[in-house]
Amino acid sequence: MNHFNKKENPYIVDVSKKKITERTATAKGEVKFDTNSFKEIQSFKTKKGNIEKTAIIAGILGAKETSKLIPLCHNIPINHINIDIKKNIKNCLLIVECTVKTNSNTGVEMEALTAVSISCLTIYDMCKYLNKKLEIQNIKLIKKTGGKSNI
Repeated sequence: MNHFNKKENPYIVDVSKKKITERTATAKGEVKFDTNSFKEIQSFKTKKGNIEKTAIIAGILGAKETSKLIPLCHNIPINHINIDIKKNIKNCLLIVECTVKTNSNTGVEMEALTAVSISCLTIYDMCKYLNKKLEIQNIKLIKKTGGKSNI
């Protein structure tokens, strides 16, 4: 399936004949800090507020708005969103992982990826005053269940 009709015009793929099943998707991404900046955010607090809580809320909002951000993405019901942010002290990383769940006839990969992206961008925004060389990296889908393909 692609997003172009016979006239090569974009359209939203018809999923009406697909079976409604429970579908989940998990994505993750990282924000890399330099050593000094990472030491400053160990408690998840900055002069701009609590990084972890703010990034989680931002990611949840991002997941809910995915169909408004990605032009040909279906607007689907979301049953559950969970976002965890963990520290990897050795590598000076904050690792964002998001799982999204639905009962629908199409998956929630885009919602999980959007949530991770928005959470990482929020972390960047809240910490850029420490060092503008922060890096958002390795955003990817790590698990998908339901529908035809599971990974």
